[in-house]
Amino acid sequence: MIFVKKFLDKMSVAESKNIRDVVLPMQDARGLRDDLTKLLGDYYQLKSDENDSEKVIEVEIKGGSFK
Repeated sequence: MIFVKKFLDKMSVAESKNIRDVVLPMQDARGLRDDLTKLLGDYYQLKSDENDSEKVIEVEIKGGSFK
């Protein structure tokens, strides 16, 4: 997530100096895109896993003629 951190740092500097525009080199923009895509994919996977864990699984065990 290095590109997300670089972007946040750049935003902090721009805000502290009242700069209106933030410009990213293409390499940083691609890295930011890739980091965000990975974060969204991880989030989606966590939400899917969370929904799966909420399902109720019913198990019925029969002993047959066991007494």
